[in-house]
Amino acid sequence: MSNRRRPALMNLYRSEFLRSGAWFARRDAWFAEQRAQGVALTCAACARTATARELELHHLDYTGITLVAGTWRALERHDDLVPMHPYCHDLLHRLIDRDVVLAHNRTRRAASLYALAQLQRTLIAIEGSAS
Repeated sequence: MSNRRRPALMNLYRSEFLRSGAWFARRDAWFAEQRAQGVALTCAACARTATARELELHHLDYTGITLVAGTWRALERHDDLVPMHPYCHDLLHRLIDRDVVLAHNRTRRAASLYALAQLQRTLIAIEGSAS
């Protein structure tokens, strides 16, 4: 199994699921649960606060996402979703895509967590050198 992003036409997850009502409802529920718990919204990579409209949710794995009789179901666990700014999210995928081990020889969850830790260290170092 590969963690590399595939062109949208070849990837039903990106071309259909992420545009489905099931995903938008799940996304809204995730942010509502964060609000109910009183958790401040921050990007998992750069740690800057943001609003729900400014964040995307990265899937650590795809468990819970199913297509049944042409209908998408979004039953991901709460902790499977990680909030990120679009730019940080793109950087995370670039790290995974360009690293052969992460892209091909790790589970999506392991690859995502490793790349996220690398991204956090890099962004903290950049932030520290700018101050």
